Amino acid sequence: MMDAMAKDTLFLIAPGFEDPKHPGVRFVCPHCNQIEGLLAAFPDLAAGIDIRRVGFQRPREAVIAVVGEENQSLPLFIFAGDAPSDATAKGETHFIQDTKRILQILAERHGFPQLH
Repeated sequence: MMDAMAKDTLFLIAPGFEDPKHPGVRFVCPHCNQIEGLLAAFPDLAAGIDIRRVGFQRPREAVIAVVGEENQSLPLFIFAGDAPSDATAKGETHFIQDTKRILQILAERHGFPQLH
């Protein structure tokens, strides 16, 4: 069971970012945006998660500090307590980077509605 004081952490790319390869155009990450929609629809449930939005450009120092340079792809869900067997481990940190699986985890651990 999760430590009552610790929160799961969710790293997302901040929406509305610019890519130097496409000057003057703003973007959203299609994978992160699926999760953003769910968070926006259920802010009371989202409050139970430590949500961190980071810039598009690499290196993503905040992410590297937790899971290493090789795991900068987002979205990224980090478990505060017990993690499922399919979670990746970096030291004692367990995480998931697959969008569909993150949405399942949000339903299982935080009470968000499931995808139909």
